Amino acid sequence: MNELLILCACIMILCIVFSKLSVRIGMPALVVFLLLGMAFGSDGFFQIHFDDYALAENVSYLALIFIMFYGGFCLNLKAARPFIAQASLLATAGIVISALALAAICYALLPFSWLESFLIASVLASTDAASVFSILRMKKLNLKAGLAPILEMESGSNDPFAYLLTMIALSLLSGSETSIFFLSLQQILLGIGSGILIAGCTLLVFRFLKIKESGLNSILLAAFVILAYAFASLIKGNGFLSVYLCGVILGNCKLPQKAEQIHFFDSISSMMQIVLFFMLGLLSFPSQLPDAIFSALIIFLALTFFARPIAVFLCLIPFSLSIKEKLFLSWCGLRGAASIVFAIVAVLSPAYTDFDIFHIVMIVSLLSITLQGMLLPKAAKWLNVIDESNDTSRTFNDYLEETAMQLIHVQISRHHPWIDKTLQEIEMPPEMIAVLLKRGNEAFVPDGATKLLYHDHLVLVTTNRENGIQLEMEEIPLSKHKQWIGSPLADMDTAKFLIILIRRNDDYFVPDGTTILQSGDVLIACERDVILKPEKEPPMLAH
Repeated sequence: MNELLILCACIMILCIVFSKLSVRIGMPALVVFLLLGMAFGSDGFFQIHFDDYALAENVSYLALIFIMFYGGFCLNLKAARPFIAQASLLATAGIVISALALAAICYALLPFSWLESFLIASVLASTDAASVFSILRMKKLNLKAGLAPILEMESGSNDPFAYLLTMIALSLLSGSETSIFFLSLQQILLGIGSGILIAGCTLLVFRFLKIKESGLNSILLAAFVILAYAFASLIKGNGFLSVYLCGVILGNCKLPQKAEQIHFFDSISSMMQIVLFFMLGLLSFPSQLPDAIFSALIIFLALTFFARPIAVFLCLIPFSLSIKEKLFLSWCGLRGAASIVFAIVAVLSPAYTDFDIFHIVMIVSLLSITLQGMLLPKAAKWLNVIDESNDTSRTFNDYLEETAMQLIHVQISRHHPWIDKTLQEIEMPPEMIAVLLKRGNEAFVPDGATKLLYHDHLVLVTTNRENGIQLEMEEIPLSKHKQWIGSPLADMDTAKFLIILIRRNDDYFVPDGTTILQSGDVLIACERDVILKPEKEPPMLAH
């Protein structure tokens, strides 16, 4: 037992170390996990024999549940709403078009029957969001407006539909008399219904229990995530669709300690990706790869340069995207974990034939993640889809959490140590800024020369999560309001909201009415009523 624990710990450490090294050469970390698994496997250096597809399927399902939930949980619907139609078409009709196009090529060029070709194409139909955005974040690439949310929503929501196509292909191979239309309708409707139901129940339970411990809240949410998949599968619905939709709903609702929950599921998702890709590498037999290379190479080329572009261009005909933007979306169709997991599902199916779908799909995924992934930054620059003024991180709910602030209310009493002192004379923690002073019926933004008087109410903002209540703020990029650039802050209509901070070139400062707004500024604002009449009084700072 101790030897096994030591081995597992060493493997996890190696995965993290090599993933950091992979950043320097631009290789996606997921490839490193897969290669390490192959190195430890039956044909590798350590020769750990593992060929239990049934166990691999169960572990893979558990990993995908959390990975897909986190993908939905981090999707910022407010930023992505204008692009839902494009992403939805790519995730549904695009999946079908891509699968049919790839199946036709497999049937014409490779020794597979039509149904076998359709099965391979269905397994490879989904795209991998984690690979795309890990590369974008690693290279700090910001895409033109619309491309990031389209990719995020499409990649997060097309896995359930690829799984549905895989089930249809296996059903046809087995000769089942189940209606394809009925199977599709059942999977989609019950998956959607289950996701909405579980998300609603989750919100009710959180509001009823009002748990203050962030750790318990995260564990409770994890339980509902598992329930979202299991309940949908139990009633013959699409469990992955249920999990993703549940994640989207909860990610865009108010939850207690949401920032901590995002960090928790980010860690869980990262760990699941390591476990999943290492296990898939462990399950493979490198000695069997040469027999599958030719078929895999043909499929990879057909998928990358024919099937995926056809699906993208046909689905986006009604929308005003440029040819270069469509080409970039086509290139971002990386294949990853979901495709390999669905290949395992196919291997375990009674309808499976004797061709080596697992190793074919693994090689295609490796080629996709490495070649497409490593060339993705160059493709973005060559196709001119980079826009540094548009932060790609805005697509994610965890973006605003990174700059989350807390409010602290200080009431100046007769014996308060700050009374009759100016703000510049007061020693405050470096993460704390005075943003508002309420004196009688007047409220204004103080400066360093402002003297604190008896009965003043001072509002401070801090990044220390232990000292206050979370202040919900809205970020207003001036790139969307160019008419304000070059004008003083006093000229803005701020009757309903208060500009608390301005982010300029990664620095934060408290503005006043004379502050001239510049191109690239991001205004951090909240509603005035939240500060002047908060629903819950901010905690008092200890004297």
